[in-house]
Amino acid sequence: MPPDDGTSSVNRTEIRIAVPEKVEIVLSRLRGAGYEAYIVGGCVRDALLHRTPGDWDITTSALPGEVKQIFSHTVDTGIRHGTVTVMLGRDGFEVTTYRIDGAYEDGRHPESVTFTRSLLEDLKRRDFTINAMAYSEETGLVDAFDGIGDLDRGLIRCVGDPRERFSEDALRIMRALRFSAQLGYEIEENTLAAARDLAPNLDKVSAERIRVELEKLLVSDHPDRILLCQETGVLARFLPEFTPCMDLVQHAPHHGDTVAHHTVQALFSAPAEPVLRLAAFLHDIAKPACRVTGADGIDRFPEHAKKGAKMADGILRRLRYDNDTRRQVVALIAHHSDKIDPEPAAVRRAAAGIGPGLFPKLLALQEADAKAQAPAWAKEKTARVEEVSRCWEEILARGDCLDLGHLAITGTDLMSLGVRPGKEIGALLALCLDAVLEDPAQNEKMTLLARCERAREAAAKP
Repeated sequence: MPPDDGTSSVNRTEIRIAVPEKVEIVLSRLRGAGYEAYIVGGCVRDALLHRTPGDWDITTSALPGEVKQIFSHTVDTGIRHGTVTVMLGRDGFEVTTYRIDGAYEDGRHPESVTFTRSLLEDLKRRDFTINAMAYSEETGLVDAFDGIGDLDRGLIRCVGDPRERFSEDALRIMRALRFSAQLGYEIEENTLAAARDLAPNLDKVSAERIRVELEKLLVSDHPDRILLCQETGVLARFLPEFTPCMDLVQHAPHHGDTVAHHTVQALFSAPAEPVLRLAAFLHDIAKPACRVTGADGIDRFPEHAKKGAKMADGILRRLRYDNDTRRQVVALIAHHSDKIDPEPAAVRRAAAGIGPGLFPKLLALQEADAKAQAPAWAKEKTARVEEVSRCWEEILARGDCLDLGHLAITGTDLMSLGVRPGKEIGALLALCLDAVLEDPAQNEKMTLLARCERAREAAAKP
């Protein structure tokens, strides 16, 4: 373990990381000009975990102006904070000067930065030990805070005093929870205590930044860490609607556990895709507000899907989600309790109701919801969803019409019958779609035009 001051000069020369060719070119040119240069942070962590890094961040003793002199094509992406993007062909690599952060007056950003020639000073400012390692082929792994030890132990631990790190940037609290979920690691005791005590500081963080961390947590292999978000008081800062779900035991034959526990089980069963994990997370959010306990002692939750969709819409707006994500999640929650008979006409109608593109996600959500229920019910409900899914595959294979865009007639065809543009056209097209959903063989131009003529004649009769 590191000494009491939290630092130690540890170079692991026996450790080797395969650095991409273009990244090595940048490092070599910086070193060739007389400066230190390392890959640093998340790419080092991921490489040590045998994961493919998404980005290769480079840190150097060279000042931004010196970096710009070494490379012919650079972009000032964050030069105020020491970051210059070096372009090699179409590929860009962020190169950041060693720096010391000034005071974090707003709990989010340093008021100033001071450039330094010391790698150790730069590593001291980073959030967690596993993100505070640097590497170069010449030096090997520079690990001043026993980050590699924490990787071995499966531990998220702040660099230095966790209260200082979280006071500097409260988003680091969410990052600790997110890394715990992504890596399956525990959070070190003092780091967790500081997160719990300083959770109110998240009020200073923008909804957009919180949204990114929350979503990464939800789509991770350990979405149950959302309960740790709740237990630390973190989730209540931006999603207080979940708190009543923690203690609400559902006294019903197909449940018997809390809404929160059922939600976590549904998250595990849902595919790791943002829209589906968000829908699984929020699908029962309205149950505490909708519970009605009957004389038989059984809890029922009338209209919880409809009310949950409305609550989810508000939550996603608060978190600044884009309109398309919000539309999909809200629709999935509104329909997640729909009982769909596994027969073609019913499946076609259900698909048309939510939209053919979204229907497969509805089936995935319903399956996740079913698997999270009591075993006796889960088997039956899962089997039903599987039957509907098989029916859906057959519908797709046949190419059945499921929306107005695939009807054999259009509004123009109806105007040729003398129908004036307006509500009547919409009503007639809806009538035709209803007939085709019931029987796809009806989707022929002359058949549908005749149906429309009959409907108009019937409407004209006194």
